[in-house]
Amino acid sequence: MKKLLSSLVLAAVMATGALAQDTWPVEISFLDWIYRPSDVAGLRLAVPYGVNDSITGVDIGLWGKSDYAWAIQINVLHNKVRDTMGGIQISCLNDAGHMTGLQLGLWNMAATAEGFQFGLLNQADQFDGLQIGLINRTENMHGYQIGLVNVIRESSVPFAPLVNFYF
Repeated sequence: MKKLLSSLVLAAVMATGALAQDTWPVEISFLDWIYRPSDVAGLRLAVPYGVNDSITGVDIGLWGKSDYAWAIQINVLHNKVRDTMGGIQISCLNDAGHMTGLQLGLWNMAATAEGFQFGLLNQADQFDGLQIGLINRTENMHGYQIGLVNVIRESSVPFAPLVNFYF
């Protein structure tokens, strides 16, 4: 573990030579007082909290926030992507403007989404795909919901226990 941390710190220090660039291959958020890149294409360690315009690659930590992400995001507390998310979000709370991929967490939210949501509470305005959870809620859907409470508000059957679907 010490070798891994030492290697990441060394990579971050070496990247300081690229301050003229706005995209870094590695960002460790507790070093943001030195320089905060707009974009990360590689690895972001959000310790404890990371904020960037875009993330491409892997985002690991406690709380990660960005405008755009094409990544695997594994943040313990919260993944927040304000605009477009493509990939996988794993956290207690996953939140995206438009999500394409997989959200796995206690509470998953998206304005529009295509793919899969697995969690205790899954919520979206427009969802195309599969929601599996204790409570699944969406305004409009093209797909299936499996859970104890399933709500598709604009469906002819807006509520169904166990399974609900709409196309």
